Amino acid sequence: MSLAIAEEIVGRLRAAVESTGATGFGGFAGLYPLDERRLLAASMDSVGSKLMLARRAGRLRWGGMDLAAHCINDVICTGADPLFLLDYVAASRIDQEQVTELVEGAAEVCRAAGCALIGGETAELPGVYQEEELDFVGTCVGIVDRDQVIDGSRCAAGDVIVGFPSSGIHTNGFSLVRALIGDDEFDVDLLLAPHRLYVDDVRALRRQADVKALAHVTGGGILGNLTRVVPSGLEPKIDWDAWERPAVFRWLAAQGLDEDELRRVFNLGVGMCAVVPEAPADALVIGELA
Repeated sequence: MSLAIAEEIVGRLRAAVESTGATGFGGFAGLYPLDERRLLAASMDSVGSKLMLARRAGRLRWGGMDLAAHCINDVICTGADPLFLLDYVAASRIDQEQVTELVEGAAEVCRAAGCALIGGETAELPGVYQEEELDFVGTCVGIVDRDQVIDGSRCAAGDVIVGFPSSGIHTNGFSLVRALIGDDEFDVDLLLAPHRLYVDDVRALRRQADVKALAHVTGGGILGNLTRVVPSGLEPKIDWDAWERPAVFRWLAAQGLDEDELRRVFNLGVGMCAVVPEAPADALVIGELA
């Protein structure tokens, strides 16, 4: 899906969603009051068309890792601790070995995050899915105390933006990547490195600094995702030379993608951003709010 269409859909669905009593629509995870003290945080996503390349390369286990990391990273943007993950596998014809690889990959990341993989659904849908292709979708639920919620509302001009390095492209922008590759062979390690999990990084930063906002850099790039979490009237100013980009982004540039498109679509080497009033000495500062 194009970024423009995604933004239009969010706008059109907002009224229907908020009519049910939901708040925070458009964030990385939705919040639901469990009781007077705690809220549940939930997010849903898929591996997307990266899974097509993972299947071609025999790396479906990595696809499972992508799913769990993506969903868990979204949930921790609210300040929540992940509780559990549910998954959904669908294909024209179910291959048991492929499903096993996906689930084993997701379980590996769930173990690292302290998140239980409690179940899911497997569906054969001939006529809906292309022959040989499959889809992998997940929902993560976490929990957070009300006084620990991170929602960006306290952000102010002069706050600094800390970046956490990505492992590569992660899980967004692969329709464009596939168009560049076509049916040619490709560097599997370069293009399909699994999505990085940021649970430990975020917890470590929260022990050292007052984290006011967290942005998981997915579709829309660094600026697009930071804009989702900072209040209206504040603008993220990024120093694009503050870090060295991984080799895969140099490869994308060499394929003819210009800088504006790279910034709009890809994480460019920063997979999670945090907004803090003052950064720890060892943090990677990539910009500030103005």
